[in-house]
Amino acid sequence: MLYSALALIFGLGLLVWSADRFIDGAAATARNMGMSPLLIGMTIISIGTSAPEILVSAIASMEGNPGLAIGNALGSNIANIGLVLGITALIAPLPINMKLMKKEIPLLLGVTLIAGAVLLDGNLSLMDAFILVTCLVLSLLWMFKGDGEGEFDHPEDIPEMNGKKAWFWLVIGLVLLVASSRILVWGAVNIAQHFGVSDLVIGLTIVAIGTSLPELAASVASALKNHHEIALGNVVGSNIFNLLAVLPVPGFFAATAVEGEVMSRDFPVMAGLTFLLAALIILMRKKGRISRGEGGLLTAIYAGYLYVIYLAAV
Repeated sequence: MLYSALALIFGLGLLVWSADRFIDGAAATARNMGMSPLLIGMTIISIGTSAPEILVSAIASMEGNPGLAIGNALGSNIANIGLVLGITALIAPLPINMKLMKKEIPLLLGVTLIAGAVLLDGNLSLMDAFILVTCLVLSLLWMFKGDGEGEFDHPEDIPEMNGKKAWFWLVIGLVLLVASSRILVWGAVNIAQHFGVSDLVIGLTIVAIGTSLPELAASVASALKNHHEIALGNVVGSNIFNLLAVLPVPGFFAATAVEGEVMSRDFPVMAGLTFLLAALIILMRKKGRISRGEGGLLTAIYAGYLYVIYLAAV
């Protein structure tokens, strides 16, 4: 327990530091390559911060804990919207990108419906996994199409780095993000298992929060640096990756039974938050930003969800 607690503390500290270095490296690299903040958020940051989820899901599936893997994917999406976007909006209201609303948000809604259809029969098979991965390839092509033409909203806020230094901090930051996430999750899972919590609950809560901390750290850091498109694009991109790259992982190892609570409680909450985010973007488009009020609403919903999980576990 002592080592697990130390892992939690050390992992969190390293996570926050490495997220800041990664954002600087990613933004400087984007500037040097002429890429838009949205493209950086939807690709480099999304892939990098989704790596812990993929790693944890693969390890859990190989060790015979597919419930943890499924809970990780769905729980991370719930945490990304309720916790990451909620807290980020509380810290710094997020401007609404019309391009995001017209393109990536509909894509996320469609991916959410496809994931629900795949899980509806209560089983995650190899065919289901291939369907989701095929959708991932198509989604990547869709996200890349035309995104390279954007401009930085606040170029003066992007650190001045030469190519080698920018790539150094991008790579080092990414490696430390993955490593620190793994350390933190290892400690959290050991603590949770010590108290006899189920694999699904561990995946939905401890692991989901732990592996979503890179998104939280990166989004808060980018919001404080006024890289607002990176923050919102990061969450949307990460949620797409979670459903299409993390969720299918158990299906590649063995046909996996989906616990009843997933479709009666967890998936509806995830889908509800996803559609709520889309609704908030539409309703707030004239205002031009997701403000602290909306951030408080998302955070409150997430806190309520955790309370429901707690009541079901005790």
